[in-house]
Amino acid sequence: MLDLGIVIVNWNTRDLLKRCLETVLANQGVTCHVIVVDNASSDGSAEMVSRDFPAVQVIKSDINGGYSYANNLGLRALGYRAAGVVAADAPRYALLLNPDTEVPPDALAEMVRFMDSRPDVGVAGPKLVLADGSLDLACRRSFPTPIVSFYRFSGLSKLFPHSPRFGRYNMTFVDPDEELEVDSVVGAYMQVRREAIQAVGLLDETFFMYGEDLDWAYRIKKAGWKVFYHPQVTVKHVKRAASRRSRKAQFEFQRAMLIFYRKHYRQTTPLWLHALVMLGLLAKGGRDLWPEIRLPSTS
Repeated sequence: MLDLGIVIVNWNTRDLLKRCLETVLANQGVTCHVIVVDNASSDGSAEMVSRDFPAVQVIKSDINGGYSYANNLGLRALGYRAAGVVAADAPRYALLLNPDTEVPPDALAEMVRFMDSRPDVGVAGPKLVLADGSLDLACRRSFPTPIVSFYRFSGLSKLFPHSPRFGRYNMTFVDPDEELEVDSVVGAYMQVRREAIQAVGLLDETFFMYGEDLDWAYRIKKAGWKVFYHPQVTVKHVKRAASRRSRKAQFEFQRAMLIFYRKHYRQTTPLWLHALVMLGLLAKGGRDLWPEIRLPSTS
């Protein structure tokens, strides 16, 4: 059985994808199957992978179905089908990896070693640093509960980043080099135990992009597994390479927060706080989000 099944979802980031694959394939001490799922790119990404990396499996999607949709294509190809349905030869761990990451030569083996040493950990992620060397704050997070989201959207988390109360969303009150149990790591590098996937199933494709990693971590934690941030491994992340100038990406972020809130918190949120949550999302998401907010909750 392979140690790792790596799924890299790509959309028009050919050059970054090439560098990512070079660093992944330079890793030693771990057995893995690498799959690139191309979300209908127009820059020749899929052709580049087939030509330059023959050991990497390429899945071409005819549509850009989003991050969850594409990752699930890769996960199914690895043998992860649904809750309770995992192929006998599915790898011991699945790794969601962004194409705008660069992985050090010992990173994959170290992350596998860490999770092997902690059978209670269902999800783990490394320390992610941006191109300028600063911490990618998303690599260790609390769930966006209504109160945690309020601290973030109100600016209190930026005013008091070292406060255990106000800095909870990105855990900014904890040293970035401290190993830490968290609510979620980020889908840019999210390593998930085979048994955890078997327990909860695949990503929720209601999320187009953003939020699906939070939701997966939430369900895995609810099933009794722990989620850990492991900063002994550092991975470079050129963040939002494919989406940083996209208005749709900004809309989808707020939409993801709305979906997550409705799915996990709406039923236990008092009406007055629910109204504040909706107002906050509308203020951030603008009028494009209004049709989504008007839709009744399905939870």
